[in-house]
Order: sequence, then structure tokens, then C-alpha cells
Amino acid sequence: MKVDDLPPTIKTKEKITIKPSRWHTKEFYFYYVCFCIVVPYMFYVPYKLSTKTHPNYPKYADLLSEGWIFGRQVDDSDAQYSQFREHIPKIIPLLVIHILLNAANKRCHFIKSHIRFSLLTSLVVLVIFHGSSSLKYLFIISISYTIGRRTRGTKWNPILTWLFNLAILFLNEHYSGYRFADMFGSWLEPVDAFEGVQGRWHVLFNFAMLRLVSFNMDYYWACNAQEKQELVVKDHTENQPPLNDKDRIVTPLKDLDKDYGYLNFLAYILYTPLLLCGPIITYNDFISQFKYPSKNITKRYVITYAIRLVIVILIMELTLHYLYVVAISKSRAWDGASPLEMSMIGYFNLVIIWMKLLIPWRFFRFWSLADGIWVEENMVRCMSNNFSAQRFWKSWHRTFNRWITRYIYIPLGGTKYMTYNMWIVFTFVALWHDIELRLLAWGWLICLFLLPEIIASSLFSERKFGDKPYYRFVCGLGAVANILMMMIANLVGFAVGLDGVKEMLTKIFGTAHGLSFLASVTICLFIAVQIMFEIRETEKRRGDPKWKM
Repeated sequence: MKVDDLPPTIKTKEKITIKPSRWHTKEFYFYYVCFCIVVPYMFYVPYKLSTKTHPNYPKYADLLSEGWIFGRQVDDSDAQYSQFREHIPKIIPLLVIHILLNAANKRCHFIKSHIRFSLLTSLVVLVIFHGSSSLKYLFIISISYTIGRRTRGTKWNPILTWLFNLAILFLNEHYSGYRFADMFGSWLEPVDAFEGVQGRWHVLFNFAMLRLVSFNMDYYWACNAQEKQELVVKDHTENQPPLNDKDRIVTPLKDLDKDYGYLNFLAYILYTPLLLCGPIITYNDFISQFKYPSKNITKRYVITYAIRLVIVILIMELTLHYLYVVAISKSRAWDGASPLEMSMIGYFNLVIIWMKLLIPWRFFRFWSLADGIWVEENMVRCMSNNFSAQRFWKSWHRTFNRWITRYIYIPLGGTKYMTYNMWIVFTFVALWHDIELRLLAWGWLICLFLLPEIIASSLFSERKFGDKPYYRFVCGLGAVANILMMMIANLVGFAVGLDGVKEMLTKIFGTAHGLSFLASVTICLFIAVQIMFEIRETEKRRGDPKWKM
């Protein structure tokens, strides 16, 4: 058995064809002109809907809050981002103190083991965040740890690990975090009152569940590797650092008792920068970085990343102050809206969903980088720069995608059974997000919309038809269909729901004007897709692996 077989990884040998640049061709100059006309107008449409003079303004005005940009109100009606936005001033001092304390310990060695000091600060922060619910948190994760350690490398490890953690997802939701007063009597209500900064701890426990599975499965593979003695494991105690980031993930740690011990486990599960919502890092990778810090982290990279974070937060603020599409969709204030206006409400809702996830993930990733732990970027591409449903999920919540690949997709058979196991994967993804019917509908729609692309990719592959002059344009039409289907699925799952999407589609497909608008959209998306194709070709020419996403 080889290192890469624990778990196995997908390897492909493909011939990469480098094509000449099209950026300075007449075809693309035409595209540039179209972009200069269409894109500004796309912003103008929702801006016009967001003015006080618009007839529908009174229907959503109560969802707006006082803003700070040029006297504009702000659309702070998205509960998820509103909470993050409200807590940023409280979290930033904690970030600074946490980083300074850990940096001081590295220099002055208050506690010799850096991972032990990190655990100490993480326990303090856990109490600050979740108050008395920290006891429930520790109790649940300790049970999962016990399951993994007791069952070791037997088949019962993955079976019991998955059963327990899936059950916890449902129980957390059903019992709303297990109030002490409900379990042991009303005399413990004062204990429940100590909620911490984030009282609803169970809502964000889904991310802890991913780390619990990662620990148990990494330990399971490490036990099998050592017991069968069919794998030469790199001994981290002999000053042999991992060769690369992949090596950190797939290489089991040497000392099963010490490296997979309870204190290391707690340090991983409770690591402050990634505690609330990730990004996600595997257990092997996390512990490896405490032994051998990642060379990817430089002072210049962290500072540049911080600047990018500030810029995207400001862009989000401008968007929320000038485009009230979230409030419009929540109040369904689209009476008399044209198909163009309906589609822009839907599109910019998706843009805001992308940014509201991008910003917290970048914030906590910055915190982790500043503390010396390298985690991958979650949003690799802009939402509007995607044409393939398969590639989209590689660049959207990337660390979750890689977690799914390692712990679900490959163990289920990988690409060999792709058309079957993707239904299991997306059912889990939907339930992991929240136990709601609309999210199940979203997950199954994704699977349904993936099938045409999978079938078309196998029948009309680039290897067979890539040299044909018409191939790029046929792919462009298929990509337009992909984009429309992905937008519909994500609007169902994360924006307006099934009823809202039905109403939007009725307005678009139910009239002659709507159908003519759809034809215009198809042309615009086709042009955008050709630009996306060329961006990938440029990345391929410079050797950037992002061209596959």
C-alpha cells in the first residue's frame, strides 16, 4: 500500500494543449465593447429598483437600516451577514490579542509546547464565544474522540464515526442546543443565561463535525498503515519535513499515541481562528504544521491578504448601500418588474451570497495565516467567472470540497461511480448546511443539472474534438445552459426558495417579452463564457493550476 492510497487520490495523465492568445483578435475586441455596455447597465437596473422614488420601495423600506455612506440606507436584512457585520468590532480586538499572545509564546516560551499554549488560548476563547455551552461542546467532541480511539483501525471506526456525527447534526437542530434547564431542571436557568458572544453554538457546530470526522478517519488510516506494515511512514521526529501540502494531508503521523492524543485533538477541534466557520483543514495537516511551519506564509503575503480583505469588505458595503436586492427578494417587492429586473434581482442576490461567505472565510483565514497556520482559500474564483457545474464546486467553498473528496467521494468509489455517489454527496451537503426541504431540493437539483454536463463531456471531449474550429462555440452554448441551471439551483437553496424561483421563471418564460429577453441573456452569457474560456487558456499558458477550476 502506498501513501497516496490512504485514502487513494485521483490521478490523471492528460496531454495539455497550449493555444495562442485571442485577447487581441477582432472577435474579442467586439466582446470588450459589449462588456462596456452591458455590465454597467446590469448595475443600473437594481440601483434604479433601490431608489426611494420607485413604487415598490415602501414594501421593503422597513428592512433597511441606517447607513454610513453618503446618507444612503443599508440593506442589512441578511441575518447571516448582519450578525458577522455586527460582531466584527468585537472580534478584531480578540484577533489582535490572540495573535500577539501566541507570537509572544513562540518567542519567550511561556509554555514550551506551542500547540499546548494554542490549546490554552482556544479553551479561553471557547468560553468567551459559547459560555456555559462550552461544557456541551467539550462533551460531544470527547465522545467522538473516544469512538475513534477505541475502534482504531477496525471497520467500526468509520461506521460509528459517521453514525454519531450525523446523529449529532439532527439532535443539535431538534433540541436547539440542549438547554441545561430542560435537561436537569429550572434551577439551572442562570447557567443557560451565560451564553457567551455566540449563544447559538449548535448552529456553527457543523464545522466542528467536519473536524471530528477528519480526526477519526485520519487516525483510522494511520492505524491501518502501521498495523499492516505495508507503508513506510515519514518519521516527523527525524527532521524530515513534508515535501508539499498534499504530503501533509495524506501522510499519517508517526506516533499513534502522542500525535493522535487527546490534547492534540482538542487543539485541532478548538483552534480559535477556524473554530466558528473554517476554512477547513485536515487533522494530519494541522498537526504537521505545528511540527514544520508552512513555507507558504510570508509577511508580505499576509499583509497583501489583509489589504484584499479590507477592499472586499468595502465593496460589500457599497453593494449593500446601493443595491437593496436582498430586502426586495425577502419582501417579494417585485410587482410590475420586467424579466430583466427580475433576473437582476436574482443575479445580485447570488453575488451578495458569494460575498457574504467570502468575507468571513477570508477574515478567519487571515487570522489563521497571521497565527502561522496555512489553510487554503475557500473562494478561489469570483462567482461570475464560472461556466462548469463540476468546476464550480471545486472553487466554491474549496476546503469543504476537498474534505468531501477525501472523506466521502473517494471512499465511495470516486470517478468510477460518480453518477451514483454524487447523489449521496449532495444529499449530505444539503443536510450539513441545514435540515430543510429547500436545501434538499437544491442538492438534488445540482445533481440533476450535473448530469447533462457529465454526459456531454464524455461524448464530446476536448481530446476528441478540441482541434475542431466549432468546438469552442458548441462548448459555449453548453456553458450558457450550465450557468442558467446553476443560478436556478442556488436561488432555490440560498435566496428566494422554490416559490420565488417559480415566480421569476413565470415572468421570464410566460410572455413573449420574457422569451426575447432570454434570447438576449443567452447572447450576453455566451460572450461572457468566451472570455472565461480565454482566462483559463491564459492560466494554462502561465502554468497556473487554477485553469482546471
